[in-house]
Amino acid sequence: DAAAEDDAAVEEDEPIEVNVLVEAFDSNGDGTVTIGVAAAGPRDDNGYYQSLVNFAEEFSAANDFAPPIVSDNIGPAEAAQAISDLAQQGVDILMVGASGIAEPLADLTEQFPDIFWYCNCGAGFAELPGLAQATDWGAAIHYTAGVAMGAVLQDQGSTSAVFLGCCDINFEQEAYSATTFGLQSVDPSFTMEYVGTGDFQFDFDNAANATAALTNAQANGATLAYAYLGGALDPVGQLGADEGIAVFAAGPADVCDRDIPWTGGVVFDGGLYASQALRLIIDGELTEGSTYQFPTQAGLNGAVLCDPSADAQALLDSAFGLLASFDETLYG
Repeated sequence: DAAAEDDAAVEEDEPIEVNVLVEAFDSNGDGTVTIGVAAAGPRDDNGYYQSLVNFAEEFSAANDFAPPIVSDNIGPAEAAQAISDLAQQGVDILMVGASGIAEPLADLTEQFPDIFWYCNCGAGFAELPGLAQATDWGAAIHYTAGVAMGAVLQDQGSTSAVFLGCCDINFEQEAYSATTFGLQSVDPSFTMEYVGTGDFQFDFDNAANATAALTNAQANGATLAYAYLGGALDPVGQLGADEGIAVFAAGPADVCDRDIPWTGGVVFDGGLYASQALRLIIDGELTEGSTYQFPTQAGLNGAVLCDPSADAQALLDSAFGLLASFDETLYG
């Protein structure tokens, strides 16, 4: 089917030769490539943050490079110091995992010009001469999410869902609005409530608040939850499984292969994006000072359903088909 073809297209790339990588990225002439990773949340969250760390570790090991140097749990207030410290540890590539900690890059890219700076700035960030950026279209991704969730509600014979986020940040608002739009495209009677679970800005890791919010939403009739979370992702997923609530995970591409029986996921996997971005850099399609927007494509990003009904999968396939048709019309 179309989704399988897209999966194959993403996975069939041949490995980049080590000498090509060294020639492109070895900034200090030591004959190898050391990657630094700056993560806004915990490196072991099993979600968005960890996906980038896992990629850096696996990529480095596969090419006999030194293990990556990782700095995690970086908040906006300490981002300048934390990323500067990372830059001074002999890294050749510095991967910044989110736009929320990208503000200091205007200064840091000038202070450390020999490093190749890459930001997985999904929400978008101002272009800088020394920064290569990859972004995606959050609204389109979450439209597919809403359609997938609507398909599950339809299978359940239910109407109520909950969106568990942090603190109503602008990119959360976009994700919530687009998810609700997709949900109601399946059935206008479907509802989704936004619930913030963070104690402060960018607190996507508050498991106590998030699990309490899921319990409360279930008591109010919700039968499906979207865990738009970081460190609190797995606790919500496990509670949902224990209580018989359908739960979607935000971020990782391998959600259907995990121990927690997720209903589905909304993929915007930092590691998968970084893998594609490195190839774009080598091919000259992504350079410092430029931004590449990933398409919304099954197998790369957007919603996935784990063990779906035929009707649910058909609805999701149609959502991706609609977006592909829109892209073709818009971009030719």
